[in-house]
Amino acid sequence: MTPKNNELLFCALGGSGEIGMNVILYGHAGKWLMVDCGVTFADAHYPGIDVILPDLRFIEERIDDLVGIVLTHGHEDHIGALPYLAEDLGVPIYATPFTAGLVRGKLEEERIEDRVKIRLVEARKSFKVGPFEVEVVPLSHSIPEANALVIGTPAGKVFHTGDWKLDPTPVIGQPATPEELAEIGAEGIDVLVCDSTNVFNAEASPSEATVREGLTKSVARARGRVVVTTFASNAARLHTLGQVAEETGRKLCVTGRSLDRIIRVAKATGYLKNFPQTVDVDAAMRLPKNRVLIVATGGQGEERAALARIAAGSHPVAVEMGDMVIFSSKQIPGNEVAIGRIQNQLAAKGVEMVTEKQAHVHVSGHPGRPELAKMYGWLRPTSLVPVHGEMRHLMEHARYGLSQGIANTVVQTNGDMVRLAPGAPKKIGNVPVGRLVLDGDVILPADGSTINERRRVAVNGQISVGIAVDRNGRAGGTPDVRVQGVPVEEEREPFLAEAIEAAAEAMAGRPRDRERLREDVRMAVRKVATRWTGKKPIVDVVIVQV
Repeated sequence: MTPKNNELLFCALGGSGEIGMNVILYGHAGKWLMVDCGVTFADAHYPGIDVILPDLRFIEERIDDLVGIVLTHGHEDHIGALPYLAEDLGVPIYATPFTAGLVRGKLEEERIEDRVKIRLVEARKSFKVGPFEVEVVPLSHSIPEANALVIGTPAGKVFHTGDWKLDPTPVIGQPATPEELAEIGAEGIDVLVCDSTNVFNAEASPSEATVREGLTKSVARARGRVVVTTFASNAARLHTLGQVAEETGRKLCVTGRSLDRIIRVAKATGYLKNFPQTVDVDAAMRLPKNRVLIVATGGQGEERAALARIAAGSHPVAVEMGDMVIFSSKQIPGNEVAIGRIQNQLAAKGVEMVTEKQAHVHVSGHPGRPELAKMYGWLRPTSLVPVHGEMRHLMEHARYGLSQGIANTVVQTNGDMVRLAPGAPKKIGNVPVGRLVLDGDVILPADGSTINERRRVAVNGQISVGIAVDRNGRAGGTPDVRVQGVPVEEEREPFLAEAIEAAAEAMAGRPRDRERLREDVRMAVRKVATRWTGKKPIVDVVIVQV
């Protein structure tokens, strides 16, 4: 599928019909422009996997027509796949300084920084990428330098919001004013491609500045050690916590690699100028408990993050009865069980927990319905394409846009090819999409043989059978049977004895070719396992010639 000179195409390879893993393509005049390239995080359906990547096969098959990757901001669901995929894509990455700093750090960790070009762009400035004219429009979000993009072509013009909210009193950065946005709208916007995350919220998201009072009150009444967990990327919240520490007479300690990285990049790009001097963990633990404020990663229940280790008692930071943990972050859907596990561990220690339900300690970085309505009014788009949400978010956003006077909407999901212009947006086809998993240092299909085998082992367990054959192909000796994950704990020895007997019986008799022998032994042992457990474990038979 090649975009024509008189049309503007749109296709999400990730981030539509799901939260996270945002990748969007715009096509015009035979070329493609990629916006963002993010990851999502695995759940129990992907055993042993932490990170899920988008399958970019569609654009990889058209790699000569890809002209660049433009980044809206530095959250993992928008940049996290770049260390693993950018080198193969082979095109420049365009980003503002803070986002570029985060990406550069990731490329350095993978030792490919010299093989991927990063080109700095400025807010409120436009630049050319192939046949696309791109203007960067700063908006507020929970990370510095979140930007919308005005993507212009002779066929049509798009306002691509990225993640955003309206904040009249931002703690960090200078978002576009209503007047600036109205001016962009007056110049003509054909299509608004817009964040749908908070479309069900009837109220606007409060300003980041309002969190300071709630955090200060909570910390001020604490008599013991205070740990605050928040999204590491929220530099504005880190700035606020620095102020809270000073106002409450506490030294600030930061623990977590991602927090260290954000602080380093923020300072290098002109943010966190008045951030207080921090103390290390050892010094923090020597201070009186009411004189330290610790910021830790892990508010979403991540097993290896600082907060999980603090709760489990395996981190240098210790908490006990009378201490306080503040969750200055939203509970992302899907993380409830992991967060609840940590909170139960903290509760067992007698720790007081404060979440956004008890105090005003967090605000969202996404727009509620009043903010969406204001954006519609300023930009006056002809059409709306909802993105960044599950299907329920996208459908509701489309309905809301129509109710606010937008003439056309199209609800698409990953893989839908949409012609944005000329005319009203319309689905014109589908392209292959999917998921890849990062398994150690290897990238695999998310539903390939490796992960499917791992799921089967996780559900049913595994049995290994070793048998010997002579040079004439006759089997003999005593089979060796070992089990992993098969539910025969207290009866393992009698089970193994029966499994060995079944394998020996299957080996007896006339010589057979190896594959037939292997299958006879496999089925015999699995029948024993099914009779004992009701499960059908994976049975591997190893044949050794003696």
